[in-house]
Amino acid sequence: MRRERFEHLDEAVAAMRAAADEVSGAGPLGAVRIIREYEPGERVAARLEISTGGPLRGGRDAGLDVMGDGRLVPYTGASRRRSLELEAGESPFDAVRRALA
Repeated sequence: MRRERFEHLDEAVAAMRAAADEVSGAGPLGAVRIIREYEPGERVAARLEISTGGPLRGGRDAGLDVMGDGRLVPYTGASRRRSLELEAGESPFDAVRRALA
């Protein structure tokens, strides 16, 4: 696990994009069998999250899962994650920024 601090949301989102590119550049994950078969699209290669502060300070959390097939799935929340729907023309990174702005 790696943690970094940023002064501005745009810096954090840029670092998230770089980390996602790094994970995606390593190539797809293979299928794995643990009781049942998990295909690459069902496996999370990396979970990247931005937190604006702890729950006692009114912080918000959002991020994205880099899936084993290369898809980027944006979400909001930490312990109760829910997927973010992309708005027209929006990237997964834009959706994370919108959730935290």
